[in-house]
Amino acid sequence: MFRKLFLALCILGFITVSFAADKPSAEKVYAYYFHGSVRCSTCFKLEQYSKEAIESNFKPELASGKLEFRAVNIEEKINAHFVNDYQLYTKTLVLSLVKDGREIKSKNLNKIWEFVGNKDKFMAYIKEEAANFLKDS
Repeated sequence: MFRKLFLALCILGFITVSFAADKPSAEKVYAYYFHGSVRCSTCFKLEQYSKEAIESNFKPELASGKLEFRAVNIEEKINAHFVNDYQLYTKTLVLSLVKDGREIKSKNLNKIWEFVGNKDKFMAYIKEEAANFLKDS
C-alpha cells in the first residue's frame, strides 16, 4: 500500500513539475488607485474615472488577468507600505508591472489631478499610460 502511494505521489510530482516548467513567466500590470479613509467628491471622481478608463479600454486584458484594477486604502495598516514604496503624498493612480512576482517598473500617474476636470483628457491619459505598460508585459 505504501509503495503504491509513494509511486502515485512521485508521478503526481513529476506531472506538476512538467507543467510548471512549460508555464510562461507570470506578467501582470496592476493599476492601483490609492486613497485614504476620508474622501472628498474629487477623490471619488478620481477613482471612478480611473476605474472606468481601465475597464472600458482594456476588457480583454482584465478578463485574461494580465491587468488588474485595485482601489487601496493606504490608511489600513496592511497597505501602509505603499506610501514608502511609491512615495505617496496624495490620492493617485500608480501602474505597476510585475514579472515573476517582482515589480519591474512603476509609474505614478499624478497628472490625474490636472485632468480631473476634463474627463476626455483624463481617459486618454490613463489609456495611453496603461497601454504603454501592457506593451512591456
